[in-house]
Amino acid sequence: MPHVITQSCCSDGSCVYACPVNCIHPSPDEPEFASAEMLYIDPVACVDCGACVSACPVGAIAPDSRLTIDQQPFIALNALFYEPVHAARPADKKLPPTSKLAPVIPAPEIHGNHNGPLTVAIVGSGPAAMYAADELLTQPGVRVNVFEKLPTPYGLVRAGVAPDHQTTKRVTKLFDRIARRREFRFYLNVEVGDQLSHADVLAHHHAVIYAVGAPNDKRLDIDGMDLPGTNTATELVAWINGHPDYVDLPVDLGHERVIVIGNGNVALDVARVLTADPDELAHTDIADHALAALRESKVREVVVAARRGPEHSAFTLPELIGLTSSAEVVLGEADRGAVRRGLATATDMLTKQKLEVLSTLGHAENPAMSRARIRLAYNLTPQRVLGQRRASGMEFAVTGTDEVQTIDAGLVLTSIGYHGKAIKDLPFDDEAGVVPNDGGRVTQAEGAYVAGWIKRGPTGFIGTNKSCAAQTVQRLVDDYNAGLLRDPVAKPSALDRLVRQRQPQIVDAKGWRAIDAAEIARGEVADRPRVKFTSVADMVEVAAAAPAPSLRSRVVERIRELA
Repeated sequence: MPHVITQSCCSDGSCVYACPVNCIHPSPDEPEFASAEMLYIDPVACVDCGACVSACPVGAIAPDSRLTIDQQPFIALNALFYEPVHAARPADKKLPPTSKLAPVIPAPEIHGNHNGPLTVAIVGSGPAAMYAADELLTQPGVRVNVFEKLPTPYGLVRAGVAPDHQTTKRVTKLFDRIARRREFRFYLNVEVGDQLSHADVLAHHHAVIYAVGAPNDKRLDIDGMDLPGTNTATELVAWINGHPDYVDLPVDLGHERVIVIGNGNVALDVARVLTADPDELAHTDIADHALAALRESKVREVVVAARRGPEHSAFTLPELIGLTSSAEVVLGEADRGAVRRGLATATDMLTKQKLEVLSTLGHAENPAMSRARIRLAYNLTPQRVLGQRRASGMEFAVTGTDEVQTIDAGLVLTSIGYHGKAIKDLPFDDEAGVVPNDGGRVTQAEGAYVAGWIKRGPTGFIGTNKSCAAQTVQRLVDDYNAGLLRDPVAKPSALDRLVRQRQPQIVDAKGWRAIDAAEIARGEVADRPRVKFTSVADMVEVAAAAPAPSLRSRVVERIRELA
């Protein structure tokens, strides 16, 4: 009974290290890991021990006999990944062993020539930040302070993962365990670069890791993109998830068609949510305002338009399989022909598999179903947004021809990628949208490091940040052990006083736990995972009302301050 990885795979590699027989690949030390759409379990080598199930932070692994009907395609998908391997070697020969991540700080002298333990600030609290904290805290004595501008942590896992992907959001349970470490501290509702400068933070730490992601959307430079009725898919996902900055985003769902330009995973997320049954979404953590709008929605079709052909589809195969099992997805006749031509010439296994799934989709020319549908459209290059006072559709050029096609729509969304934002006091490569760095070590900035998208650009998945953060932490620790990092100038209590002076409404771990508990309690009443607060003021109020810490916790905190 081999185990199988499904579409909720986060690719953080935890299962790889848990597996005793090295049957999960590609592993973080293999070249294919950086570009792999998911990880795969070898059905021949799997010994059915279940270690990977316990290690997976998002519950993506199960025995092949326990998969749902929608998950059945992943049995063949896992097996197909290993067909070339099994054909090239005897059945009893194992794949090369996977190396484990070594401790990042040499034992036994972690302090070296420094006065006190390694103390690191991390700016941002998403996956890259939390994985970096986890790597640092593998060694005793290390201290980590995480700064986040919102009153709630975990970044895109909270605000960027579609609400109907609740299994993916389970990774926050891992982050919660990291945050409960005695050496870990949250400074939430505190913005570095505004209330605190880089110099302020560095004065109280040996180093600062910036894990702030790539918050800006790439913009489509065509006429009409400033009209009402145009947004980005990222903004819409944030609105759906109740991000405080996007609660008032104008989202008009009073028209029958929406166009999404771009066909990556975020585009599919948006299309899926906009065409989903609101009664099903009502059992997720979708924001109340978004759920109310979707209940009144007039949208009957979402067109996901791509500039290139189907063989170049940007979405991952697992996401496509998940989409076709939960939504009505169709192709036009011209696009169906493009799929057939792609299948005739494709040589890459992954591309073939995507095209095979696309070839099974319904016909857009058929009468509309009773439910809203998603139409995948290819070879359409955006020319301009139609409309005078607001968007009324899109004009496309059929890629590579002089033919022009127009599609009516009341809402136009772009989903063509992300771009990093410059960080005050740090160098920035505006073209690449990243902070220039060497394996995470920032050039021309004392004590500064980067991890995640601000380091490598907007590539990979949630779990990709694990190996990315490990590399950054290794660079930082190498510098620490080499005596290249200056010691903090003050004790931890001085940092706390400074932060509270600059931001009296700071939310600490106790406050976050109060917000978390209140949201979950609100959700229990409505049979939902949680009902989110969408106002910063409400979050701060709930956090401030949290019970005072116990005597024991106050003593532990005082000992830490005096250390």
